[in-house]
Parts: sequence; C-alpha cells; structure tokens
Amino acid sequence: MKSKRVIPDPDDEATDVGPRSIYDTDPPEDDDLWFLPPEEEEAQDAFLPPGPRVDQRMLFDPRDWRSAQAGLSTELADLAVTFGALDERLRAGPDGWAHRLALMDVSDLGWWTGDRISVDRLALWTGLRIGATSDDVQALFRAGWAVRRLTSGAAPSAGGWETGLTAFLDRMAQGIEDVPEAIADLAEVMRNAEGLHPVTQAAIAFHAWRALSQGIGQDTEAAIIAARHAASMGRGGAMFMPLALSGPGALRGVGEPEEKLAAWIRGAGQAALAALLHLDRVSAWETRAREATADLSGRTPPVLVEVLAAWPMVSAPLAEELTQASRAAVQRNIDRFTRRGLIREVTGQGRYRVWTAAL
Repeated sequence: MKSKRVIPDPDDEATDVGPRSIYDTDPPEDDDLWFLPPEEEEAQDAFLPPGPRVDQRMLFDPRDWRSAQAGLSTELADLAVTFGALDERLRAGPDGWAHRLALMDVSDLGWWTGDRISVDRLALWTGLRIGATSDDVQALFRAGWAVRRLTSGAAPSAGGWETGLTAFLDRMAQGIEDVPEAIADLAEVMRNAEGLHPVTQAAIAFHAWRALSQGIGQDTEAAIIAARHAASMGRGGAMFMPLALSGPGALRGVGEPEEKLAAWIRGAGQAALAALLHLDRVSAWETRAREATADLSGRTPPVLVEVLAAWPMVSAPLAEELTQASRAAVQRNIDRFTRRGLIREVTGQGRYRVWTAAL
C-alpha cells in the first residue's frame, strides 16, 4: 500500500521545511538582510585596512604646547623681562639701532640656513644692490627680503593670518580662494593656537612653516615670521625678536613640544641678551665718537657717526650714498676716524675696503 505524500503548509511556523536551496543553508529567521546599510560601528570599520590605526591627532596640537608653556613659565618670564628691556632700549634709541641688529641677525641666521652671507656683503646689497654673484644671488635676495621684513611693513598676522601671511611672504593673491595651500594650513594652525603666549605662538609658527612649506627659503621665512610675531609682546620699540645673534640654538629644537619650546625660549633669551649688550657698546662708542669729532667742521662727521652706528660694516661707496657727501669728503673723514681710533678697516686689502666702528 502506497503512503500518502504530506505537503507542508508554508504558513505553519512549527513546520521545518529545511533549506530552500543548496546555496542557502541558514534558516529563514537568520537571513542577513544584505541590502540594508550596516550598523554605525560596522560602517566606520568596513573600509579600514587591517593593522594599527593611523594617529588622527593634530600635527600641532595647542593642548600639548599649552602644557609645555605651563612647565616653562619661569623661563618664559625671564625671556619676557629681557625682551622688555631690549624693547625699551630700542624705543629710546635712534632708528638705526634696529637696522643694525636686523643686519647682524639675518647674517648669523644665514649660517644656519646655509646661505652664509657676511654682514659687509649684506650691507652692500641692502644699501646699494651690489655685490651679488651668479652663485649666491638668490641667497642675497632672501637675506635682503629678511632685513626688509624685520625692519618695516606689517606683521604676519595683520588683518588675519591668511591675509597677513599672504602679504608678508609676497604671495599676493587675487582672492581668498587663491591663497596658497601652505599659507592656509599655517593660518589654521595659528588660529588654533590663539590664547597662547606670543613666544609660544612664534615657536609653533616656526616649526609649522618648516613642516608645511616646500619652498627653497622656507627656513628663512619660518624664522622671520616667528621673529616678527614674537615681538608682538612688546610695546613697539622692537619690531622683531632676535633669534640668531648668539647662535642658532632657538632654531634647533627637536622632539616633543616641550623640548622644542625649551630650546626656543633659551635661544631667544640668549639672543635678546646679546642684542642688549651690543647696543650698550654701540651707545658708548657713539658718545665717544661725537666727543672725539666735535672739533671737525662740516656736516659729514656727525652724519658719518650715525651711519656707523646703524650699519655694522660700511664701505666708502655705501658711506657716500648714506651721507650724501662727495667721495673725497667721505674718504677724508674715514681717514680721520681711523687715525683717532674710532673705526678700523676689516678686510686688510688695498681695494674694496670695509670699515666698522671700534666698539
């Protein structure tokens, strides 16, 4: 007798109908609804490659620099005092003193960047636009730009970081959309650093620009941006904070923010102190020179004293240009100053000679 074939009712939940096909071995209630979007956590991890996660922290996290600043508060206060004294000295002194310090600082900075432009050549270039060769014309252009930015013009943050940096670095754009990417990135870094001390902000600007810029002169630009911005803690007497007058220690900081900031504060403090001591010597020389030349007639001697106080190195053509006197008058007074021990010739040559004040 044949048995009857029982056809299960598909609506009967208690009935196990088995797999629907050879490719589907899961019960219907365990089906994965593949057409629905994954859960939030699954969506975040869906396209990540296996292995360790990438560090998503900010490259220049202001919290790290704030912590470093707190740990170096005593050193930062000492630097502020030293720079305040330099700021007041420059406020009370002649305009030429700031120019003298700028020439010296940029020349010393060149030994760290690799440009290596001596003070006398830099003076000739900035004063007369002469002295360049095919090998170092670009280096002289960078050094001349640095001197101009340290002694004149708006600060890099003037009008906002993007606008100020664009003008400061001579990257004149037609619109905000044309601001170079590196400048926009540095502007974002500096906006995040608002509220920190100007010295700390300057250190961030220096290290950030070196990391963001791909230009040949990025090291010089980074130092000049930082030097001008750090001076914003003063009262306007000093337009920049010296960084290289006592060596490039401020520029060689590496490692964590605390190590970089410690080197920055220490090096800048030494440079500011060196600038103060140098101005003391210049002031004493200027007083002595005016007393020693009081018997000389004409307008050239007192003007030549001012020139020698404002320029670390002076040649006869440069002195002629700055004093607006004849070559004969300039050379005659230079010889008189030399005989009276006020200046000395530094090249030891018969031609292309250069003089400096005998401080």
